[in-house]
Amino acid sequence: MANMDPIKVINDKCVGCTLCVKSCPFGAITMENKKALIDTTKCNLCGACVEVCKFDAIVIEKKEKEKIDFSLYKDVWVFAEQKKGKVQSIAFELLGKGRELADKLGVNLCAVLLGDKVEGSCKELIERGADKVYLVESPKLGAFQDDPYTKVLIELISKYKPEIVLCGATTIGRSLGSRVAVKLDSGLTADCTGLDIDPEEKILLQTRPAFGGNIMATIISPDNRPQMATVRHKVMQEADADPSRKGEIVKENYSDEIYTTRTRLIDVFEEIEGTINLAEADIIVSGGRGLGCADNFSMIKELALTLNAAVGASRSAVDADWIPYSHQVGQTGKTVCPKLYIACGISGQIQHLIGMKSSDVIVAINKDPEAPIFSVATYGIVDDLFKVVPLLTKHFKTMLKK
Repeated sequence: MANMDPIKVINDKCVGCTLCVKSCPFGAITMENKKALIDTTKCNLCGACVEVCKFDAIVIEKKEKEKIDFSLYKDVWVFAEQKKGKVQSIAFELLGKGRELADKLGVNLCAVLLGDKVEGSCKELIERGADKVYLVESPKLGAFQDDPYTKVLIELISKYKPEIVLCGATTIGRSLGSRVAVKLDSGLTADCTGLDIDPEEKILLQTRPAFGGNIMATIISPDNRPQMATVRHKVMQEADADPSRKGEIVKENYSDEIYTTRTRLIDVFEEIEGTINLAEADIIVSGGRGLGCADNFSMIKELALTLNAAVGASRSAVDADWIPYSHQVGQTGKTVCPKLYIACGISGQIQHLIGMKSSDVIVAINKDPEAPIFSVATYGIVDDLFKVVPLLTKHFKTMLKK
């Protein structure tokens, strides 16, 4: 074993007992000539083998972390997610909160825009609060792919050194943010629902649900830069547009080598939905276990179509295969913040409440008067949903025709 490896076997101490082989959860240890041999491509340095070795024959040499000069890091960065050149609303939500954080720190708020022929969107980001937009354009950035996006963002961060980097907790943001954080050894707090600045330490306070949503934990990264977090969609207000704002566009160009990827994008298929997109909807009608079966979701869909609303669901309804996961509202689904949320046959477990309790108006329909959903409801209807929902649909159809 080369001395440069972080884990090594001291052959003079190894007696070939095989305890380490049995303890390794990754199958990284084998025996050769009655001595332990560690495959470092499989080992993740969990230390299980070190703990069971009675002869101190396995050691992990931890490198002392290089001290970071925090004075080199400044500014709050927001990754501006785009799709086919259109900036997604999560970016405007992050700019709204990012403006607040940057003002408390006395630094610039910056957006990072990666894509193909997207320069026209820089003005929109500046209008929404960005002081600077870091722009990288290439045909190879047209559709999101992990490798090139990760490498480009790492290059930008390494050069300009932001103190805070925020991404949306979307499919793209979760994938990109975690990869960048690992490469930079900076750590990342996922699925945040709240962000603030500690007034004394001037560090980022990152709040997220923990223990199944039963508590809210505030996490800090005092020893790492940049401080990185992904933020849930629809939990923060979008920044208002100000057409009079001025800002700077910083363009960066990279060689083709940085855009190389281990995967090949074959095609992109759009999800076809019969109703409005759940995350963007102003009105959502959701169904839960009280519906009894998949067929009864037709009643929910009819009310949603009448109101030009999106169809949502509780986790129990999704787990029962009554409706696809893309409709799930809650901690393990989508966080929503519509103007009106109608919950039909949903008891209101904490995981679901976390995903919808920020709605402006909540109407709950449940025959159980003790259902937790009523604790957050603006209006509660204690009755049989199979009687109430059709009546609501009929009434709205009549009213909306006028």
